[in-house]
Amino acid sequence: MSSPLPASTGATSVPALRRAVAILDHLAGTSDAPSMAEIARALGLPKSTAHGLILAMEEIGLVKRMPGAGFRIGTHPLRWAAGFLSQTDLVTSFNTYFARERDLARFTVTMTVLEGAEVIYIACAPADQPLGVTFRIGMRLPAPFTATGLALLAARSDDEVCRRLEQGFPAPLTENSLRSLPDLLAEVERTRARGFSIDDGQVRQGMICLGTVLRNHADEVVAGIALSLTRPEATPEVIEALGATLVAAGRDISGQLGHDPTA
Repeated sequence: MSSPLPASTGATSVPALRRAVAILDHLAGTSDAPSMAEIARALGLPKSTAHGLILAMEEIGLVKRMPGAGFRIGTHPLRWAAGFLSQTDLVTSFNTYFARERDLARFTVTMTVLEGAEVIYIACAPADQPLGVTFRIGMRLPAPFTATGLALLAARSDDEVCRRLEQGFPAPLTENSLRSLPDLLAEVERTRARGFSIDDGQVRQGMICLGTVLRNHADEVVAGIALSLTRPEATPEVIEALGATLVAAGRDISGQLGHDPTA
């Protein structure tokens, strides 16, 4: 659910741009096709402001008018997504590696980047056997609940983890989801000690995910990768073996990105 726009900060703020992005974020987060009035109400915008922005956004293809006077995201943002994916070595390295290496072919493997307190899915190598879960490119999930998110947070300091969650802890997705910042910090510490993260049914009941990070030439953590398996498959021995295999894959992909662990 969208929240009203925060107060503008800084003299360089551009209110119209902020509002347009908020409208796109709102439309991306709903399966409905809300009307102008509903968008304005959800974001706390004056109706006249929302009306002018949405008409301009419709004209350039950022939003699309649906039957019944509702709106959804248009096709223009797809150009930006395609541009981002084509300009990053992350997706190319991920796809190249998992097309060649088949050790994890029976598992769905995903890649995300961290943005604030969420992860954004930017690549997926589907399993040979269907998992029953669809990971859509561009999908966002709370970082504390996902294997990639936990791995990415564990690679940062506790202070940074706290800053990323200072706006509040996300609502749980399942009964297994973490419930508080202290719970998250404890799980982050377990992830560091173990060497890889475990999402034990936090996103979907009955699904276990293991995660690790990717680093670039400057030793910066740039993305996370995770594999997914079902609970019946996830014996302690299997988790330990798959975790080691995933960490090795992460090292190999990081090497493709120019990372040198000995430097």
